[in-house]
Amino acid sequence: MTRALVVDDSHFMRTVISDILEEGGIDVVDQAQNGKQAVAKVAEHEPDVVTMDVEMPEMNGIDAVREIMDRIPTPVLMLSALTTEGADATMQALSNGAVDAFAKPGGTISTELSGSREELVAAVQSVAAANPQAVRTPAQRDDTTATSTTTPDEFIEHPTLIIGASTGGPNVVESVLASLPRNAGFRVLVVQHMPEGFTSRFAARLDASSEYDIREAHDGARIGTGEGLVAAGDYHMRVSAYSNGRLRVRLDQGERQHSVRPAIDATMESAAELVDDHVTAAVFTGMGADGAEGVRAIKAAGGHVIAQDESTCAVFGIPARAIETGCVDDVLPAEELAAGIIDSVRRGS
Repeated sequence: MTRALVVDDSHFMRTVISDILEEGGIDVVDQAQNGKQAVAKVAEHEPDVVTMDVEMPEMNGIDAVREIMDRIPTPVLMLSALTTEGADATMQALSNGAVDAFAKPGGTISTELSGSREELVAAVQSVAAANPQAVRTPAQRDDTTATSTTTPDEFIEHPTLIIGASTGGPNVVESVLASLPRNAGFRVLVVQHMPEGFTSRFAARLDASSEYDIREAHDGARIGTGEGLVAAGDYHMRVSAYSNGRLRVRLDQGERQHSVRPAIDATMESAAELVDDHVTAAVFTGMGADGAEGVRAIKAAGGHVIAQDESTCAVFGIPARAIETGCVDDVLPAEELAAGIIDSVRRGS
């Protein structure tokens, strides 16, 4: 049975979260009301997973995650209010080593959380299966790509890069994009399984750390050389048009695929159908099978497919299912993903 530690400064929320998890078959071994207590109780109980509030007295969730990852690496699921401040703090916690985030419906003291009980239990189970030491932070990334030694004429024209990731993905996505030279000329589409309200902050984080101009997608958004879009939470992002190196997307709230929206498959399959220049598809750490049909479509259309290897994945689900299709060209550790993507668009490669 999965063993969980519940951390929240509200007694009401600790009770609600604990009841939901216990009813879902998860053993809540203890509770903590601040980050300082959380660090001590992780050391005492060695739980499989921690649900972590963001704003707490004495030590907040951001600092608690850092302490836990430094001392007793343990999978952490951040529970955050859907506010700008909450999203920013959650992004920082993910940078510090948290595996994933779950949005509290209705605010910090959420009376609506019970309505999302199945989703919360599934998120906790998914994070509990993660390898916390494989959740890379920007400070840990190995930026070995020498962008100054590359020239535009080294690369094929009008390449598109589609990245799909889930549990444990944000830091890997950031690390990879931070290592891509702008003169490679990618149009970048990122599908990260992430709650609505967090994706705009994730896009801003990617924009700040890379040479590419990255923003959250909106319906009808267009991108060209050196630009990228992050699929908005709760919306599928599909390529709707492609011409002369310019790519356009549409957003929709169609049926969930693999129980998620946005779905990696939706973006990759539409790109395979409409983009007639080179496409590189890359699937990173995450739970589930989303992306497997997408890489089939990309490969059938003549594209190149890369998957993150098991040793560096927080959860080896999405890449494993992609590899099983037989359509993956390269299986690479996290620190080599950017170099593999760059090599896929070099002339003569």
